Amino acid sequence: MASAWQRIQRYYDWALENGDKRTDPWLLVYSPVPVSVIFLCYLFLIWAGPRLMRHREPVDLRVVLIVYNFSMVCLSAYMFYEFFISSYLASYSYLCQPVDYSTSVLGMRMARVCWWFFFSKVIELLDTVFFILRKKNSQLTFLHVYHHGTMIFNWWAGVKYVAGGQSFFIGMANTFVHVVMYTYYGLAACGPRVQRFLWWKRYLTSLQLLQFLAIIAHTAYNLFADCDFPDAMNLVVFVYCVTLVLLFSNFYYRSYLAQKSKHA
Repeated sequence: MASAWQRIQRYYDWALENGDKRTDPWLLVYSPVPVSVIFLCYLFLIWAGPRLMRHREPVDLRVVLIVYNFSMVCLSAYMFYEFFISSYLASYSYLCQPVDYSTSVLGMRMARVCWWFFFSKVIELLDTVFFILRKKNSQLTFLHVYHHGTMIFNWWAGVKYVAGGQSFFIGMANTFVHVVMYTYYGLAACGPRVQRFLWWKRYLTSLQLLQFLAIIAHTAYNLFADCDFPDAMNLVVFVYCVTLVLLFSNFYYRSYLAQKSKHA
């Protein structure tokens, strides 16, 4: 038992000390403990929140949602710009791009936007809080909880070990999709007079699926190419995006195709 614990301790120490020294001092990065605590609190909230709201009226969050969603549009647009411009100025390759671990201006600029992307995933846990407060418990699906809960770990590891390189493509694609997605949610929060123009929700889901397929293709190429980027990271991203394609495809089918066949 002591030997097993010692191995765990050695692995933990190795995980702490072998991260990117540039990002280690940044908020929530050095140790996995803070993000693990956030995750456990998130799971507790999902369990306790609906129970606490059971005998309460839904909270009117219209103004909060408008401000939140359009703030996320601005943050996502900023991150997309930073991913694109930093990669362009540094002449990043879309086929093979190792991480620049230097403290150069562009290397640090890319690392910083990777951290902001990670931190945005922590902020996005508020999506779940808002569902609970509004008693939209049907929205607390496995897809929603899985996607939100795992992204904080994925991008903690990204910032801790590979803040740049191939990772930029994932961040750039996802922030572009989130500009569109949070624009949709922001407009939907404006009320029925605006909602009647939001006929394009299914195309938003299609855009999300296209994003995951593009990331799968991007990482699959690098799994077989001779590229100085950790294969373990590419493999994790590949498998994770495959799960998201399956889950989002199931959501698309149930939400649009199955409903259409029922009314046919």
